[in-house]
Amino acid sequence: MKFTVQKIADILSASVEGNPNTIIHSVCKIEEGYEGGLSFLANPKYTDYVYETKATAVIVSNGFVPEKPIQTTLIRTENPYLALAKLLEVYQQMKPKKVGVSPLAYVANSAKIGKNIYLGEFVSIGENAIIEDEVQLFPQVCIGDGVKIGKNTTLYSGVKVYADCEIGHHTIIHAGAVIGADGFGFAQQENDYIKVPQVGNVVIGNFVEIGANTCIDRATLGSTKIHDHVKFDNLIQIAHNCEIGEGSAFASQSGVSGSTKIGKRCIIAGQVGVIGHLKIGDQVVIGAQSGVTQNVPDNKTVLGTPAVSALEEKKLIIYRKKLPELFNQINEIKMQMKKSE
Repeated sequence: MKFTVQKIADILSASVEGNPNTIIHSVCKIEEGYEGGLSFLANPKYTDYVYETKATAVIVSNGFVPEKPIQTTLIRTENPYLALAKLLEVYQQMKPKKVGVSPLAYVANSAKIGKNIYLGEFVSIGENAIIEDEVQLFPQVCIGDGVKIGKNTTLYSGVKVYADCEIGHHTIIHAGAVIGADGFGFAQQENDYIKVPQVGNVVIGNFVEIGANTCIDRATLGSTKIHDHVKFDNLIQIAHNCEIGEGSAFASQSGVSGSTKIGKRCIIAGQVGVIGHLKIGDQVVIGAQSGVTQNVPDNKTVLGTPAVSALEEKKLIIYRKKLPELFNQINEIKMQMKKSE
């Protein structure tokens, strides 16, 4: 990547303070800046580095006001982090895409394969599968019978997609993810369990990203649904018959039990657990390590186990910290009462 600062500013619809003609050839951390490097300042904790960084240019917000002299060139934009994301996307698109079918890949005779696709070594595509144009399947991806994958979707090494599941276009699934394994369905009898066949599927929308080693279980009946623009971190578990609304995002190690519906544009922090058969509204925020045991209305922020409103949980945290002090006070009162008897 070699661009002038001005070219980068033009791509981002940003303004330049400093030399617009200097050359940028890579991206770097602001605290590890070097000549030819481009960095950004989005977190106020890193503000001090902007005064000493050796990066050639730094993307900052329009509202940033320097308190000391600055040596680097500033690229001003409304949202530095978003601007960096757009710039890296441009850079990513400039890289040549892998195209071609490895002689070590297996494609069933009844499968339909689109144009300009990539099938790496030991990819397996089952009967009646449909793989649309510009799909990339990296080595050891396994596609079951009847699976449909939309155009320009990428599955990285080791992804397994069970039979009859559907994946939309421009979606990314990272290494080791399993789509469509059986949901946890068993009928109890005396001293044993009888498996309930899981005859549904998983339907994943467009522009979804699914992190490494995530598992999304197929429905018992019908479909487990992941709507457009959902983002999953690594190590997420979505159980059978769940539905995740458009634009929701999950941090690592969170899990949702069966038949729960998550609304649109929700944020689920790390290590959250949600029990089954709940309804979580739109634009809900669930704090890290929360255990959700009841429905949550739209636009609420909850925290704790069991999860309650964030304000209430913060009060409880303060009260819990005072418990040792209260315990000692009660013991002292008891001792004084005994002495006065």
